[in-house]
Amino acid sequence: MINKLANSVAEALAGTPDGATVLIGGFGTAGIPNELIDGLIEQGARELTVVNNNAGNGDSGLAALLKAGRVRKIVCSFPRQADSHVFDALYRSGRIELELVPQGNLAERLRAAGAGVGAFFTPTGYGTDLAKNPDGSAKETRVINGKGYVLEYPIHGDLALVKAERGDRWGNLVYRKAARNFGPVMATAAKRTVATVHEVVELGALDPESIVTPGLHVSRIVRVERVATAAGGFKNAA
Repeated sequence: MINKLANSVAEALAGTPDGATVLIGGFGTAGIPNELIDGLIEQGARELTVVNNNAGNGDSGLAALLKAGRVRKIVCSFPRQADSHVFDALYRSGRIELELVPQGNLAERLRAAGAGVGAFFTPTGYGTDLAKNPDGSAKETRVINGKGYVLEYPIHGDLALVKAERGDRWGNLVYRKAARNFGPVMATAAKRTVATVHEVVELGALDPESIVTPGLHVSRIVRVERVATAAGGFKNAA
C-alpha cells in the first residue's frame, strides 16, 4: 500500500546529506514551507546550495537557515529586500555565494529539469552581466532570427521543500492561491520532494482536474497546523 505520510518533519527530512542542493518554494513570504526549513535546521545538513525566489525575510524561515550558517550558496532572483539583513551581512562578509538568476529564467530552469530538457536559449540577460557564469566566464550566446539569446541550463535539486494546502497518502497535492508559485516546478526538478499540507484527505477526495502536483513527484508529506495571527485569523498562503 502506497503511504507517503510521514509522522513528523524530522522523519520526512531524515538523511538529507551535507552539500545537497535544496529547492525551497515560496514567493516572498507566500508559500514558504517554514516548518520544513526549521526541520532542516534541526536535521543539521551543512554546506547547502539553496534555490529560492529570494534570500529570506527578517530572521525566520529561509533567513534563519542562512543565519545558522548552513548555506554555502544561494541561487535566487531577489537577494535584497528591506528586511534581508541576514543575507546582506553574510554576503558582504564573504560567507555566502550568490548566483543571481532572472525570475523567468529561474522558473524555466527548474521546469527544464523536470521536463528532461538539456538546455535552452532565452533572450533574458543577453548583452548584460547576467549573460556570465558565476565564475565570470561568458555564457554561450546565439543570434536567432536577428535576436540575441543566452544558453541556460536546468537546475536540478537533491531535495525540494514545498508548502501545499491539501494532499492524500499517495502524495497528490493541491495549493492555495499564491502559495502555489514555485512549488510545482520544484517538485518535478528534485530527486526527493517533501511537502507540508494543512489537510490530509482520503484517496479520491481530490478532484483529479484540480491536482497540481501528482504524487509521482512527491516523496513524503507531513500535516502541519495553520499558524494563528495576532489578529486572531490564520496564515493560509504565507
